[in-house]
Amino acid sequence: HQGQHLEPVDFAKITAKVASEIGREPLPDEVLSYLMYPQVFLKFAHSRQHYGDVEVLPTPQFFYGMEQGEEIAVEIEQGKTLVVKFLAVSDARPDGTRTVFFELNGLPREVDVRDRSLKAIVSERQKADPAQPGHVGAPLPGMVASVAVKEGSAVKKGDKLMIIEAMKMQTTIYAPVDGTVTKLHTHPGQQVDAKDLLAVL
Repeated sequence: HQGQHLEPVDFAKITAKVASEIGREPLPDEVLSYLMYPQVFLKFAHSRQHYGDVEVLPTPQFFYGMEQGEEIAVEIEQGKTLVVKFLAVSDARPDGTRTVFFELNGLPREVDVRDRSLKAIVSERQKADPAQPGHVGAPLPGMVASVAVKEGSAVKKGDKLMIIEAMKMQTTIYAPVDGTVTKLHTHPGQQVDAKDLLAVL
């Protein structure tokens, strides 16, 4: 019946909208997923931006985590398998994070994670949103050595914003777009992690 037809879709317009939301050009099936389940798809896409491709994880460990001493094999592609062994978790720090110690293919590794069951005493640093062109994120962990702008500064794309020092190497952070610095989230001497929001243009 005529009344049961769906409204026409402007695929170019929808594709551009999805691209702005997820910070990259979407695949055709992602555009279709968005059309059918917009909120569910965006939640899924933002989760993958944050955590990567978790589809390769075994289902029980994805849902329930690993027990201390447990070892699992994760096939990341055909013929390439990672062996992960969970060793221990550190005490919580004031910012609500813990260090997780594990082995990856027999080599010791560690990663800092936020324990969501704890209330942080120190506020958690905001992360840059890749869907926001004016968000300036830290490309790597390090210390802010200097800041060349202040809130209210007008900048052109490519202007120097600040310098981050890591491993005795300096990395210059440039303005990604023309605009005005509406918010500075950092200052010289501050330690930052990768993807921390440094400034908003």
